[in-house]
Amino acid sequence: MQTKPDILCIGSVLWDIIGRTDLDMMPGNDKPGRILRRPGGVALNIAMMIRRFGVAPALVSVVGDDAAGRELRACCQAMGLLCDALLIAADLPTDQYMAIEAQGALVAALADAHSLEAAGARILAPLADGRLGSAAAPWAGLVALDGNLTEGLLAEIAQSPLFVLADLRIAPASPGKAHRLRPLLCHPNATLYVNREEAGILTDTRPANAAAAAQALIAAGARRVLVTAGAEMAVQATAAGQISAIPPPVEARRITGAGDTFMAAHIAAERAGAAPQVALERAVAAAAAYVSGVDP
Repeated sequence: MQTKPDILCIGSVLWDIIGRTDLDMMPGNDKPGRILRRPGGVALNIAMMIRRFGVAPALVSVVGDDAAGRELRACCQAMGLLCDALLIAADLPTDQYMAIEAQGALVAALADAHSLEAAGARILAPLADGRLGSAAAPWAGLVALDGNLTEGLLAEIAQSPLFVLADLRIAPASPGKAHRLRPLLCHPNATLYVNREEAGILTDTRPANAAAAAQALIAAGARRVLVTAGAEMAVQATAAGQISAIPPPVEARRITGAGDTFMAAHIAAERAGAAPQVALERAVAAAAAYVSGVDP
């Protein structure tokens, strides 16, 4: 790596295809709206947002050696993201994600992250071959890790000497993949960023709010958690206690990427030396701005 990154963003790097409408939608509806294609994926969303805060992220993932992959890499490089650690796979297509949003709420989505899953541990080679670290000198900085990796690979990471010194910041990617994080739930260096539903899946509970969800995660062995609940109170919790912040009221215009924005803003605030309460409030404000259609 020619430039030392401030954080490694490990996980999905793909194209988002998102349809949005201001009209109400039901299954089977055909409504007018807008369709956009943009760089996306949890790891890439975090990298793009954290770059806005002056932090230098490196992408650790896979893209295909195809037209979509070449275009995606060019977009990432143009944004100042470090792409030297990306696996370029001639045998795999570039992943993609498709979502429909109506009135600021997610109607349905499909995540095609099959290439990331197929690449498996191959994407972690830069952490072992000296480019970003090795078993003898593991990466000792921030890592944003997303649940689009397979449960098997996440379990390997939980036990790997390559991550023993890392400050792990972990997101499940979606409620449907939250169970994949169970091997990392009790990792001594992990901070989990989840929503209330994802917390319930991880703890086999049905928490009434973010505070109850955070308490359940800590009781299950998590070191530190941040739990969001849409427009309701967000909570940070450790065994020592909880702090909370309430998002400002906004009109929801988009939702895909809001959790990634919250996570990136919180990491950036802590890296800049913000106190816990201030960091949480900045993260909540950034996510609310994003949902309203304003890029923080």
